[in-house]
Amino acid sequence: MTHFTTGTREEWLAARLALLEEEKALTRRSDELAGQRQALPWVRIDKPYTFDTANGPASLKDLFKGRSQLLIYHFMFGPDYTAGCPSCSSIADGFNGSVVHLENHDVAFSAVSRAPLAKLLAYRERMGWSFDWASSFDSDFNADFNVWFSPEQQRDGGIEYNYRREPAMPVPPLTKGGAGPVEQIAATTGTDVATFTRERPGLSAFALEDGAIYHTYSAYARGVDGIWGMYPWLDRAPKGRNETGIWWRRHDEYGRT
Repeated sequence: MTHFTTGTREEWLAARLALLEEEKALTRRSDELAGQRQALPWVRIDKPYTFDTANGPASLKDLFKGRSQLLIYHFMFGPDYTAGCPSCSSIADGFNGSVVHLENHDVAFSAVSRAPLAKLLAYRERMGWSFDWASSFDSDFNADFNVWFSPEQQRDGGIEYNYRREPAMPVPPLTKGGAGPVEQIAATTGTDVATFTRERPGLSAFALEDGAIYHTYSAYARGVDGIWGMYPWLDRAPKGRNETGIWWRRHDEYGRT
């Protein structure tokens, strides 16, 4: 049952105007946080990273494509996956159309995953996306930016994700609410919970200044909610997110039994 109240147009308007003040305060606070992100100190990157791309081998500098800024989405698609993470896929549906605007505002964009390039490009074609997607299969990039962890780290409690150390994974592996929801998602990628959760989502920002590359920002876990395009819409729908379990799918899977 949906719980709601009814009222007159005048009552609605009074409540809406009060909410508007709260929304304006949140917008101002969001602007302040954006400024704090941009004020973080830049950390120079001297380690050479090599990626496999549709245009051949590429360095991190090459991913800038002549621009001064680079945004990377850490897309969960490990070498053992048969398909990309459905949550990351939903997020990618949202940012795919934004890339052309970013690139015309001095900001390059690329997704990066550990799966071999052939897998990534085949999945990109299936999904109808056009953004750049680089494979870090033979690189330390994902490990260095805390979006991939080894079985040993997982077993021994050596995972530091979203700036916190996680406890060792139980055997058999469980999650906060039991293996259920994560096991369900893992199955859609052709993996088990342990293999699936060694890959993690996130986004990272980089700057190119006087030939040097700097890491400026990274966000993980719910820190990427802001770029998950369907949620700002659902937050404005009458019933909100109205979630019971894992309801979303890859966009070409709706309607399938």
